[in-house]
Amino acid sequence: MTTMTDTALAEFKMPDVGEGLTEAEILKWYVQPGDTVTDGQVVCEVETAKAAVELPIPFNGVVRELRFPEGTTVDVGQVIIAVDVSGGASAGAPAPTPEAAPEPVAVPEPATAPEAAAEAEPAAPEGRKPVLVGYGVAESSTKRRARKAPPTEAPAAEPVAQQAPVAPQSQSLNGHNGARPLAKPPVRKLAKDLGVDLATVTPSGPDGIITREDVHAAAAPAPAAAPVPQATRAPDPAAPAVTPGTVSTDARETRIPVKGVRKATAQAMVGSAFTAPHVTEFVTIDVTRTMKLVEELKQDKAFDGLRVNPLLLISKALLVAIKRNPDVNAAWDDANQEIVQKHYVNLGIAAATPRGLIVPNIKDAHAKTLPELAESLGELVSTARAGKTSPGAMQGGTVTITNVGVFGVDTGTPILNPGESAILAVGAIKLQPWVHKGKVKPRQVTTLALSFDHRLVDGELGSKVLADVAAVLEQPKRLMTWA
Repeated sequence: MTTMTDTALAEFKMPDVGEGLTEAEILKWYVQPGDTVTDGQVVCEVETAKAAVELPIPFNGVVRELRFPEGTTVDVGQVIIAVDVSGGASAGAPAPTPEAAPEPVAVPEPATAPEAAAEAEPAAPEGRKPVLVGYGVAESSTKRRARKAPPTEAPAAEPVAQQAPVAPQSQSLNGHNGARPLAKPPVRKLAKDLGVDLATVTPSGPDGIITREDVHAAAAPAPAAAPVPQATRAPDPAAPAVTPGTVSTDARETRIPVKGVRKATAQAMVGSAFTAPHVTEFVTIDVTRTMKLVEELKQDKAFDGLRVNPLLLISKALLVAIKRNPDVNAAWDDANQEIVQKHYVNLGIAAATPRGLIVPNIKDAHAKTLPELAESLGELVSTARAGKTSPGAMQGGTVTITNVGVFGVDTGTPILNPGESAILAVGAIKLQPWVHKGKVKPRQVTTLALSFDHRLVDGELGSKVLADVAAVLEQPKRLMTWA
């Protein structure tokens, strides 16, 4: 990942930020030649075939060269940035030698060291590791002071003098008084997923603790602004991945390069469609009782601060159906000629994003209570809309739900996510005439479509799964009697 040259230049190579990815496109540079960078600072954003990822650099120094411009697709292992680490910077060593970073010790910040050490993240440089998972390290790493040369004692007064203007800044951050914001690990992860700097969040919990609701409130403006024309500019940093193209001389056509998420989606769908023999079955059902239950759950204190919608109960209905028909939760291993039965459910939710279709999944969804499932769905959707879904969140899915109803569509014939055995499409829920108790009445009606891999799911099994999902949504009390 990092190489050193005789002229004290450290070269940072394009890492494999997923599992076996071979290339990534540079979406945006956050630094320019001449800028000072510190260990763990995010220097660029790249887009892989799975997600957009921010790359942190694993050493201190001054940027000398950016090897590739924005919009360039770079192979894994190629050098993308060169940094001058001479002049007493932190030895330019990558993560394996975190103790070789004496420079941060010269910065007089240990006032909050006991608290920071307990949580071991932004305040303690030795806790930093240039591990490129998801979207990099916490944003607070970019706020560290520029390094100071320690050779002589005379400049020693300079860092102290410089610290004075920095302290008021940290003290002005929503009452955190310069200390690391208080939040539980799950809340920190949520903030990281949503790209929210905890130092800018006003806490509402006891003793100044930041809650999930605080983080969602801080992140809300971006997703909420999505429908507003001017606010849709938020995804602009990612726009180069999809919008630029070559316009024909008569301006009647535009050719757009196929890359990133679109390229990966195309390959996956073609591979799935021509590998797994698809069968799709349909059922139209009355979901009036389910819609009433959704409204009741919104008033339940157990769901305070959580998003409750029909997708929540549809997801739970599918999980119940899988529990009753576990053979549907499997995968076909063509290399070994085996059917791999999964004793867990990683529930995928297809999401349309500015970069294209992605399918993040909820790990071990089968083991979650209804409030826990609601919380996981809310985090998944918020993270996807913010464009911060990590590669790991899109791996290991077992079954998927695609909600085409949000577009006003009745239903569709969904294509399986590669490696999965079934996908459930949910159509729009509409008020329609329906025979109820011998009379035609207006009822809430929708159509479900289940596509499955006919190599391992027979028609009988697929029909039972779809019928069970329909039965739960028609009579939600079966969530208790069947679960």
